[in-house]
Amino acid sequence: MPASPLENQTIVTAAILAIGDELLSGRTRDRNIGHLASVLTATGIDLKEVRIVADDEEAIVEALNALRTRYDYVFTSGGIGPTHDDITADAVAKAFGLPCEHDEKALSLLGDMHAKRGLEFTEARRRMARMPRGAVHIPNPVSTAPGFIVENVHVMAGVPQVFIAMVEAVVPTLRTGATIHSRAVKSPFGEGDIGTALGEVQAAHKETSIGSYPRYDGTTFSTEIVIRARDPQLCDAASQAVEEMIERIRQTKQATGVIMEA
Repeated sequence: MPASPLENQTIVTAAILAIGDELLSGRTRDRNIGHLASVLTATGIDLKEVRIVADDEEAIVEALNALRTRYDYVFTSGGIGPTHDDITADAVAKAFGLPCEHDEKALSLLGDMHAKRGLEFTEARRRMARMPRGAVHIPNPVSTAPGFIVENVHVMAGVPQVFIAMVEAVVPTLRTGATIHSRAVKSPFGEGDIGTALGEVQAAHKETSIGSYPRYDGTTFSTEIVIRARDPQLCDAASQAVEEMIERIRQTKQATGVIMEA
């Protein structure tokens, strides 16, 4: 029997570590996680975990060491700016057992940029050139100050515009795996109506992942059902099974006249 075209495709995994007291307090609403999650999914990298930690060195080190040994890639956002609480570079250096120091190339880039703008290159601004020794730059076409890479950890800015630009620079360098295909099916019935039958569909299509997402319009419940799989044929088969399940429920309701609450 010939091998499936998917058998030799590698699964590549990733995690996101978002850093900042402002995220945990609710003062800032994160936009970076959703953006990167969409980009990773489109490129065939499975996002497996997201963590948010405070501007606390030990918390960052602990989270980073857990994630970088568990997944192929880790992406961080936040904490590489010019102020005293921007401690991500120090924490990453500590996690890898490396000195954190001013990078000469980064100093040159930042020095030139500030000179062109007629701004003093203060010690605070020089902080943005600090990174673990030997780190590789992630270019920053928006505000110059680079992110950096140490082994499988990609350290990027928290400002969404800069973060997005850094992601665009990083993605072409990543190893990718088999793309996950998805299909969405709208159910006019709530999860209470479809739960048992949907579980049976999932059991019959074990190589897919089927998620249900309830909707409420103020009067009635409905559900969006999303089917995901690496094999598009398996995805289509499960999607068809879901549509058939919805139709059976519709016919049962029409035949009995019973309104089943969500």
